[in-house]
Amino acid sequence: MRSAFSRSSFLFCIALAGAMSLAADMARADVQPAPVQVMVVGLFHLSNPGHDLHNMKVDDVLAPKRQAELAAITDALARFKPDKVAVEWPRETVDERYPKYLAGSLPPSRNEVVQLGFRLAKTAHATGVYGIDADGDFPYEPVKTYADAHGLSSQLDAEGAKVDRQMAEQQRLLAEQGLSAALRRVNEPALIDEGNAFYRNVLRIGSGNEQPGAELLAAWYRRNFLICANLLQLAKPGDHIVVFYGSGHAFLLRQCVRETPGFQLVEPNDYLPR
Repeated sequence: MRSAFSRSSFLFCIALAGAMSLAADMARADVQPAPVQVMVVGLFHLSNPGHDLHNMKVDDVLAPKRQAELAAITDALARFKPDKVAVEWPRETVDERYPKYLAGSLPPSRNEVVQLGFRLAKTAHATGVYGIDADGDFPYEPVKTYADAHGLSSQLDAEGAKVDRQMAEQQRLLAEQGLSAALRRVNEPALIDEGNAFYRNVLRIGSGNEQPGAELLAAWYRRNFLICANLLQLAKPGDHIVVFYGSGHAFLLRQCVRETPGFQLVEPNDYLPR
């Protein structure tokens, strides 16, 4: 009897161990990888390159007052604990300049990549800075030429006036309340959505086989898809990534993050100082 009991107990233990192993395997299968959390911080240019259709004028960010503001901004964003910082420079440029920045040998720069991207990565002890920019055309001249030739200039003028009003408000906030207030304005979700209206309205410029508005939009989307591909390809499950990019890109980059499985969008205005 004792021998039979021992054998049955042994078989029961084997079965129980197998069931527990199967349950553990099933539990592991149900566990989803930690999401990649991405904060897209839309920017205006700090170094006044004048490359865009509409440009803000920013006073010298190397001045002590602005340096203090930039330090406060990056300290606040560091609370997000970013593992990686992605910026609007080519990969090769970042790979060359970020080590020099860390070594203290990079010449002073007013560029937002250095002032915000490099500074945040160093402050937050991120694993690195990644250049995710991609080349792309912005064929605006054919749009303007078509609009001028077909009595549609008023549509473009109205869009331009809207942007000018937004720029004026950002300029006012910068002068009266500082860099963080101006950045918070640029990153308001409603304002980002409103800014994207230009790209829908430009589809009205064209007819038949001549579609300069659609061509502009296709070129713009292509560049932003390439940028987003670079972002997705550097991400690992559980990463916290801050993306610093020109505010005109914010709508599409935010959309890319929201619509990609395994990614979560984080609002910069939940962290930027008031």
